[in-house]
Amino acid sequence: MAVFSLSDFADHEQVVFVSDDKSGLKAIIAVHNSNLGPALGGCRMWPYASEEEAVRDVLRLSRGMTYKSAMARLKLGGGKSVIIGNPRTDKTPALLAAFARALEQLNGRYIAAEDSGTSVADMKTMAQFTRHVAGLHDKPSDQGTRSGDPSPATAYGTFIGIQAAVKERLGRDSLDGLRVAVQGVGNVGYDLARQLKEAGAQLWVTDIHREPLVQAGRELGATVVAPDEIFGLDVDVFAPCALGAILNDATIPQLKAKIVAGAANNQLAEARHGVELMKRGILYAPDYVINAGGIIDVYHERIGFERAALIRHIEGIRDNLMEVFERAREEERPTAEVADAIAEERFRR
Repeated sequence: MAVFSLSDFADHEQVVFVSDDKSGLKAIIAVHNSNLGPALGGCRMWPYASEEEAVRDVLRLSRGMTYKSAMARLKLGGGKSVIIGNPRTDKTPALLAAFARALEQLNGRYIAAEDSGTSVADMKTMAQFTRHVAGLHDKPSDQGTRSGDPSPATAYGTFIGIQAAVKERLGRDSLDGLRVAVQGVGNVGYDLARQLKEAGAQLWVTDIHREPLVQAGRELGATVVAPDEIFGLDVDVFAPCALGAILNDATIPQLKAKIVAGAANNQLAEARHGVELMKRGILYAPDYVINAGGIIDVYHERIGFERAALIRHIEGIRDNLMEVFERAREEERPTAEVADAIAEERFRR
């Protein structure tokens, strides 16, 4: 596998492959761009079907973090890491320690935080072996941010983003009666669903795990559907909150929603799918713009946490999205393309 020739390689500054026989660690760290500051991004643990799949994921995710931080006006670059393995069966303290030692060798060029398959507790374990982890400290907020966990901030920012998209596409200020299909009800997706429910929305949910679906049905009154049914529901908003590349040739024709706005990373399988959404009259809230709450939360931890400043910064996601929507409307361009242009203006100068 030639990394430089992969379509997802986007002038990355550094890609590091890490292994440790004793713990079984196999991991990849990608630093995309550090013009604005050190690369900060989550450490994902996932049972990838192949090493090539893992490489493509870390390349796409790290690039997305550069654009996300730039759009959120953070003094951070973009990076990401992936550990190949099942987080429920393969994760051990020894494996986390081995990964942390690899982080330390990068001398702060990349800073890890929690992501799919890792937790705040895992970051605290890593912190015993490296200085270069984030998302560790208690940060009480109006959204109930738990100790070091950026998930509530991500969910709140996504909620704010859905409000902006509904205003732009449907001309509505209220979410009361809004029909929303949430794909994935993990930490972020469930918290988002809760906020939508409190705002009066009707919910349909799906997930690959049964437990959160039972909870969403019981506590939020959500209608549970099978994973392959979520795309074709007659709803106002489709909110992807699981893994990426779910907006593709197979799923886009099924969509009846007028808005796609969710917390998942890399939702477009290819750039052309953003064009296809525009042609169908579906407003797409670019993923790295709407889901920036988590990285904003971690950034404020690093510069000195102040709750009011954090909330203001997260709520600025509304203004960022409205800027994207306005330019896309005026220039008749896909929102994802416009967001990329704005982000590039910020991190390349």
